[in-house]
Amino acid sequence: MSNFVNGSYVDSSSNETFERVSPGHGNVIGKYPLSNKKDTDEAISVAKKTFKSSEWSNMAGSDREKIIRKAAAIIRERAEELALIETLESGKPISQALDEMEWAAGIWDYAATLARHIAGDVNTNVGSDMTAMIQKVPVGVVGMITPWNFPLLIISQKLPIALAAGCTAVIKPSEMTPGTTLLLGGILKEAGLPDGVVNILSGYGDPVGMTLAASEEVDMITFTGSTAVGKHIVRAAANNLKKVELELGGKNPQIIFPDADIDALIDAVVFGIYFNMGECCNSGSRIIIHESVAKGFEEKVIEHAKKVKTGDPLDPSVKVGAIINNMQFDKIMEYINSGISQGATVKLGGKPLDSEKGNYIEPTIFSDVKPDMDIACDEIFGPVLSILKFKTIEEAIEIANGTEYGLSAGVWTKDLDTAMIMTRKIEAGTVWVNNWMSGYPEIPFGGMKQSGLGRELGPHAIDEFMEIKSVLIKTGATPGNWVGQ
Repeated sequence: MSNFVNGSYVDSSSNETFERVSPGHGNVIGKYPLSNKKDTDEAISVAKKTFKSSEWSNMAGSDREKIIRKAAAIIRERAEELALIETLESGKPISQALDEMEWAAGIWDYAATLARHIAGDVNTNVGSDMTAMIQKVPVGVVGMITPWNFPLLIISQKLPIALAAGCTAVIKPSEMTPGTTLLLGGILKEAGLPDGVVNILSGYGDPVGMTLAASEEVDMITFTGSTAVGKHIVRAAANNLKKVELELGGKNPQIIFPDADIDALIDAVVFGIYFNMGECCNSGSRIIIHESVAKGFEEKVIEHAKKVKTGDPLDPSVKVGAIINNMQFDKIMEYINSGISQGATVKLGGKPLDSEKGNYIEPTIFSDVKPDMDIACDEIFGPVLSILKFKTIEEAIEIANGTEYGLSAGVWTKDLDTAMIMTRKIEAGTVWVNNWMSGYPEIPFGGMKQSGLGRELGPHAIDEFMEIKSVLIKTGATPGNWVGQ
């Protein structure tokens, strides 16, 4: 598969390629262009020229809506093809990948409605001879860098909303899962998107991603990935003080109070940690539970987790597929070993699964975890659940907020007062009460602290891709003589 630039599929100027090996099967399943700085600069130039032509940014919102909505329909039509590519490239279960295609298409549908609702404001309250207009204008060229864990879904949280705003884009998907994003170029072409509005390059973060972040011709960068890489992007983006939107890591707590219905929440806890093999920024990797109900909870969550089927991601009954690559596999195992050496107790799993092909790790549960342990503080990005205990609501809040992250959190309680106190005190961009990982295109998503900057989704997400311009119009007599006679 080739890069997508200026409405056509093209090879890298280097004529070099790289292969993607399936993490679940060990065979080569894709060959992609190894893009370089020259390729990136050329794609940026195309996006800039296209934006300046104003064909897309000045197009009526109703016409942009039709194209974006058509893209949503094509994603649905090609869902099985797209899901298969993501399963082979990422190792995620095929049933999950199919669900994600529908979720992604739903965001494109929602973004289409936003294209018709961009409006500024008029202020006539600044004097009888003055009218102020507040205009919203697209920010320009947006560089988009996306991760490997939810390839089409995460670009769908960015691109259609930027398109609704009238922006152009240059996209770098993860080198581990570029397939569906590159196919998206052809989907947009079929939907009627003008050439040059969206440009997609496969390759590595250096040089492609860092060129996007540093380029003075890129007006905004949006990135989803690790906090460490996010900091590098912020530093590079300072080159021209471009706008930056970041969705970064998480070490997300689920806080369980004594009055919670343990039987009802067990499945949500297991889903929260083992969904997408735990390779999820929203993974519910920390259970913070009241000591009075901890023992009964541990027994039930262990028994339920034993039912989770792990294995070949092409098996529709599998819930936990393959780990993305050897590096991530080794990182997860290092954290498991760290938890053991620091005194936590493995209650389930903790070992690789025997497999001739692919990287698989057993669903793992630790108890006797202390807040200062690595497995309680760091984002593991794997199927590893840590169980911590608390005595008072104040202690629960302290533990929940005791990491550098602030992406999401969950609260399980039947008491309204407790729920409201926790939603106010927890430092997180999303707080779920008596549920986990529910989401809607209409609801903003993003993090606090070192989990990110800005918000995706929701009615205000489009403002991330726009600039506010104030226009003041004087009527009547000209102003007085400031210099004097």
